[in-house]
Amino acid sequence: MERNERLCLCCQKALKGRIDKKFCDDNCRNNYNNVQNSDRNNYVRSVNTILRKNRRILEELLPQGERTMNVPKQKLRDKAYDFNYHTNQLQTQKGLYVFCYEYGFLPLENDWLMLVKKKE
Repeated sequence: MERNERLCLCCQKALKGRIDKKFCDDNCRNNYNNVQNSDRNNYVRSVNTILRKNRRILEELLPQGERTMNVPKQKLRDKAYDFNYHTNQLQTQKGLYVFCYEYGFLPLENDWLMLVKKKE
């Protein structure tokens, strides 16, 4: 092997052609990028699963076509909603809205929540 011989970043075969070439073919390029971009971290994967579940619970509880609805907090607990995970918050004069993507809630008195869906 020559001292300046370039190798494919995926399969380590010698590269021929352009000086800036990094992969021997499209298959190696795709495989390399898939590995680089995969969720190798189990923590990230588990958090994404929890967020999707929380969103699905809020979507199921809010009737289609409705933008708000009051429900007891226990209703979310019964469906195993995880209150530790959300995507964003919005502070308003009414209080702190907690969102999981486009669905969210505003805590009310006596352990009630006002479910909301953001305008599209």
